[in-house]
Amino acid sequence: MTRRLYHPDREQIALPAVLDALSDPTRLAVALHLAEVKESACGDYTGWASKTNLSYHLGKLREAGVTRSRIEGTYRLVSLRWDDLNARFPGLLKQILDTAKRDPLISDMLALLDHDVSKGPKKAATAKPTAKRKTAKKRAA
Repeated sequence: MTRRLYHPDREQIALPAVLDALSDPTRLAVALHLAEVKESACGDYTGWASKTNLSYHLGKLREAGVTRSRIEGTYRLVSLRWDDLNARFPGLLKQILDTAKRDPLISDMLALLDHDVSKGPKKAATAKPTAKRKTAKKRAA
């Protein structure tokens, strides 16, 4: 049996909750990504943070009424609630996302994603060498 996810009704979406949810760079980047791709699996954001951390951020967006999650098989698919947010606060989400596009931090986070959802997230370009590699380099020198 699958647990139902809480989504506030349109009338329950509150401006302070929406602004609070979008005040975090990770959540803002998720919203901006969803605006571009329409719907995305939760696992597509693992290049940004741990699964636990992402679960927290995606939950905050859903509980604030910014996103809607639906379960399909083993996937949890997330999308923006454009219609509900525009009905409550006309033009607010578009204005926030347009401004976020110019933020270098958000741009850097989006660069880590592969926008082709079927391929999954990109890995960071620079990986730290492990302790074994460091030791091997010292021996070679």
